[in-house]
Amino acid sequence: MHIAIVGAGIIGLATAFELRSRGAEITLIDAAPGLGASHAAAGMLAPTAETTWGQDSLHQLMASSAKEYPAFIDRVEQSTGRKPAYVENSTIVVAAETADMEALLQLKELQTSLGFSAERLLGSAARKLEPALAASIAGAIFCAEDQQLDPRSLLRILIDEFDSSIVRNTAVRLMRHGSRTCGVMTSTGQEIRADQVLLAHGLGTLEGAPNLPLRPVYGDILRLQGPVRSPLIKRTVRGIVHRQPVYLVPRTDGSLVLGASSREDGQDQVNVGEMHALLDNARRLVPGIVDTTLNEAIVRARPATPDDRPLIGRVDDGLVISTGYSRHGVLLTPFGARLGTDLLLGNPVDEQQLNSVSLDRFGAQLANSTGL
Repeated sequence: MHIAIVGAGIIGLATAFELRSRGAEITLIDAAPGLGASHAAAGMLAPTAETTWGQDSLHQLMASSAKEYPAFIDRVEQSTGRKPAYVENSTIVVAAETADMEALLQLKELQTSLGFSAERLLGSAARKLEPALAASIAGAIFCAEDQQLDPRSLLRILIDEFDSSIVRNTAVRLMRHGSRTCGVMTSTGQEIRADQVLLAHGLGTLEGAPNLPLRPVYGDILRLQGPVRSPLIKRTVRGIVHRQPVYLVPRTDGSLVLGASSREDGQDQVNVGEMHALLDNARRLVPGIVDTTLNEAIVRARPATPDDRPLIGRVDDGLVISTGYSRHGVLLTPFGARLGTDLLLGNPVDEQQLNSVSLDRFGAQLANSTGL
């Protein structure tokens, strides 16, 4: 079976990997493979720390996908001979002051009610785990089961693995035979015919595709460089500062990923105000970041749905969609790749999971330009 995948971000590439492991022939179409939202992502695999009110269905998907990650990483390593930068390093969620601690305790109550492991720590106990934390912090919650992945490492491995199967061009139109999608046309006029087509292109649009209820949510992210031999922090540090969220994710080379803003102003350049706020809030939690250097400031738009759950499902006999992962695309990668693969190959799926990400859950909002 030949499957064309529009979009070579982390979801498209991971789905390609799963499909090829089951014998499918793959063509990926993307003008800039791996340089979309996945390129900017911090890669926190943190279903516990990412818990928010009113998103029980999303939490279940996040927890399920996190459990799949070790086996997914092992399969990638066994197949390619290269191991992605995946670390089980836990998360400390820190409150900068007393008012923030109140919000943190409410979060812990929710985490516990959902079955996640979350341990309350006094500020002194948190600093024993991470000595670089500020002496003034009000307290913390320790999320032992959270992990992290450097998405760029996984992207590099999979892009290299599929290099000869990537058409580095822009998909502009779906091709159809009667009521069935049968391929993709690129901006150069190249026709790529396929038995199945997967749309995993985030916010991209192309003729003949459904009009999805997606909106761009921009995130500003900084990459800082600290000492390699004596890393500033070893665990992911998330924080609440004046009720504003901030995080620092350590990499093995001593660098730190600092993020992230969440704005819907349509501005696709790094916002100076957001950058300043991130640095100032991070400094309140980990004062030592003032001694780091700036490696990169970047912004990307994340494809978000009204309820923050992805859109995954079949549109016609030849077309499946997998998009709208918002800020959880890296965490939900094993889940999204597995479900997308099963839909494309016609395998049985978990109906409860499929319903939670169904294309029709927004009713009339899911208009379809193909007339289906």
